[in-house]
Order: sequence, then structure tokens, then C-alpha cells
Amino acid sequence: MSIIRNALLALGATLVLASATAGYAQTGKPAAAPATAKATFAGGCFWCMEQPFDVLPGVISTTSGYIGGQKKNPTYEEVSSGRTGHTEAVQVVYDPKKVTYDKLLDVFWHNIDPTVKDQQFCDRGSQYRSGIFYHDEDQRRLAEASKSALDRNKPFSAPIVTEITRAAEFYPAEDYHQDFYTKNPLRYKYYRSGCGRDNRLKELWGKAPE
Repeated sequence: MSIIRNALLALGATLVLASATAGYAQTGKPAAAPATAKATFAGGCFWCMEQPFDVLPGVISTTSGYIGGQKKNPTYEEVSSGRTGHTEAVQVVYDPKKVTYDKLLDVFWHNIDPTVKDQQFCDRGSQYRSGIFYHDEDQRRLAEASKSALDRNKPFSAPIVTEITRAAEFYPAEDYHQDFYTKNPLRYKYYRSGCGRDNRLKELWGKAPE
């Protein structure tokens, strides 16, 4: 874990509890839930991977968490040690009628550095590796096609090392990590700037993400 991020966490984080109510039709029966799908991406610090998806029309929610490791219900401290095999990730719940998986993939690529192994920006270790974790064969096919197309047309010369693997169990991170960029905007901006994320993204893609 980077020194910058360690220092920010030492300051403490705000706990926010959210509640949700279920809608009911006039008949008194629960309203039909909209058809949704899940997508899971690892792009280094999960604080920085929620916002790019949250702003997309059709995205219902984003959750920071851990995926790809051996230990059940790992804590942040355990994952950040690099010994559990997990990587920080964000799970996106979306409406496929409003936003496509291809669009999510495009947003993912343009918010990571796909040229480095076991690292993203100032954070180093396998717990910060980048990855696409597919939930079905359609997602696998689209992810691999997206990676192949990017490899042919990328604006940088380095090889792409981002992994594409089947999604294992996803463990939501602690409450204070969720929506960190909205709960703690100043700390978030300080971390993002100090980590050099936007500068590196501009080097890779020609501009920093909006």
C-alpha cells in the first residue's frame, strides 16, 4: 500500500449507512425488479474506480471489494498485505438496456494502466493488479475481443498485461471504503493527485479521464 494512502487511512474515514425500500405495485405485490447484470473490474485503488462508472447512465451501483484470492471474507488489512491473493476491484451493477458491457470495458481501459504487472500508479503489489473478471461467456468473449482490439490500436507501444479471468467470489470492502470519493472528496483528490494517476492516464491515452 502506498505511503500516501496509508496516511489518509490513518486519519480515519466517515461511516455512511444507506437504507433502501422496496417498491410495491397497487396490487400489494412487490414491483418487478428491473433486469440487471454485473461486471467486475480491477484497476488498482478501488477508490478511483467507482466514479468513472457511477457517472454512466445505466449504471445502478458500484461496490468496492476484493476478488481473486484464497481467503474467505478478507479484511482490508489482510488484502493490502498482499498475502491473500485478492486484488482490489469494483463490482458494477448495470441495466444492459441502457449501457452495454462494451461501453463498460471502454471506460475500464481508459481508467487504468494496462502495461504494468502487479501495480497501478503509485500502488504496488499483486493486490493492485489490473483485471477483467467475467461473469459469463458473453462477457469473456467481449472482454477478449476488446483486449485484442486495443492491442491492435493502442496509442502506446508497451504490451498489455491486464488479466482476463472468470469471476470468483467477490467480497465487499468495509463501509468506509464505499463511495470514498464522495464521502472524503479532499482526501480523495489528494491521494489521486499524489499517486500520479491522472498524469499517467494522460501519457497513455492522450488525456486524463473526465
